[in-house]
Amino acid sequence: MTVPIIPGFHPDPSVCRVGGTYYLANSSFEYVPGVPIRRSTDLVTWELVGHALTRPGQLAPNEGVASGGIFAPTLRHHDGRFFLVTTNVHEPRGHLIVTAEDPAGPWSDPVYVAGTVGIDPDLCWDDAGVCHLTWASFHPALTGIASVPIDPGTGAMLAEPRLLWNGTGLAAPEGPHLYRVGGWWYLMLAEGGTERGHAVTIARARALEGPYEPAPANPILTHRSTTHPVQNTGHGDLVECADGSWAMVYLGVRPRGKTPQFHVNGRETFLAGVDWVDGWPVVDENRFAIEPGDNSFTDGFATASLHPRWVAPGAGPETFTQWAGPAELVLTGGRALLTRALDEQWTASASLDVSGGTAKFVVRLDDRHWYGLTADGESVTATVVIGPAVRAVAKVASGPRVSLRIRALPGVSQEPDLLELSVVREDGRAEVLGSFDGRYLSTEVASGFTGRMIGVEVLDGTATLREFRYSSDVGTAQP
Repeated sequence: MTVPIIPGFHPDPSVCRVGGTYYLANSSFEYVPGVPIRRSTDLVTWELVGHALTRPGQLAPNEGVASGGIFAPTLRHHDGRFFLVTTNVHEPRGHLIVTAEDPAGPWSDPVYVAGTVGIDPDLCWDDAGVCHLTWASFHPALTGIASVPIDPGTGAMLAEPRLLWNGTGLAAPEGPHLYRVGGWWYLMLAEGGTERGHAVTIARARALEGPYEPAPANPILTHRSTTHPVQNTGHGDLVECADGSWAMVYLGVRPRGKTPQFHVNGRETFLAGVDWVDGWPVVDENRFAIEPGDNSFTDGFATASLHPRWVAPGAGPETFTQWAGPAELVLTGGRALLTRALDEQWTASASLDVSGGTAKFVVRLDDRHWYGLTADGESVTATVVIGPAVRAVAKVASGPRVSLRIRALPGVSQEPDLLELSVVREDGRAEVLGSFDGRYLSTEVASGFTGRMIGVEVLDGTATLREFRYSSDVGTAQP
């Protein structure tokens, strides 16, 4: 499978089914609101319905620390209620659990499982209805895949944690999920690290506590040491479909350019079928027909409610935006209003009024890796920021009402793509200020766990965002 079901920066997928409807959660790291939630009836086409973590009381302050904040969640449904467990790496109280009757929200205030140092928590229920928390533990006295029965309503442990199975010996065993299938307990892991060595492995036991027997065909999914266009595959989650078949969601990246290749849109969510053969899951990557979608949208900010596609590092968009009427979203300084890049080639444009301040239109991985256009009412300056190197590369005159454009174009040499920065004049002519190598806005250069984001940040005063356009450019001619 080469086409993601959830494109762009959407890593660490977790899926569950209620009747004929599937629900999926992804990690969100420093971006607020946290943990996007989607639903689908076919596992292929998904609708963003909201986020699980939307209020300050659900989130520890993270100040937008790059690749900090919310790590991998697990989404489950039990006894008529949705449960989501995740890790906030800035929260010392342990893994957090929130619940909801409707996954679109509202979600409850969190409870914390004290003493659970680590990442990637999972929830499951045994035949007696007891809830078990399983996670990749970093505690010096309990390092590995740990599990403990808990009260999910209070976060209290009901016994002492114990280690289950630490994988096949590859690096970084993490991302555990426990499943009860056919009288066995199956423990599925991510191993090898979330880079090119990433893999899915699995083991089984008659009792949840073990001992666990590894699958003879481990890893059951990996693209390591291949030329497959999707790499870093791992961190899978299984779901039984409404017709009794099985599927797996997992993360992968689409690297491009010359070796070592560069992935720019982050870790994305992919889908595969699963068959059970001799008591073990066998992954069929070609079962589902996934076609590239058109992710284009135009947001004219017609109402006071922002679409859930909009997020910001470290704080919710409501803290620095104010709706003043249709096509009048007023932004103040301190944060960037952002949305995810979803395609390999795309065009994004922002219509701004900067008569009250200075604002920049950016494509970014983090505060130290971005390309953008800064408008101050008299001019527009194109800037590239690559770590400590900050350079203004071009400047043109422009008034306070300005249309700015960024395009991701196919690479022509070793780069994964080119990022073109332009001012669009009133007659529709694009004045290009430069095209820049996209590899410097890749995870391989910048490091971290996120992907490219596009949006607007006010540097001083206020600015009004009148319209934002994003278009998928796959299959279109590039001038």
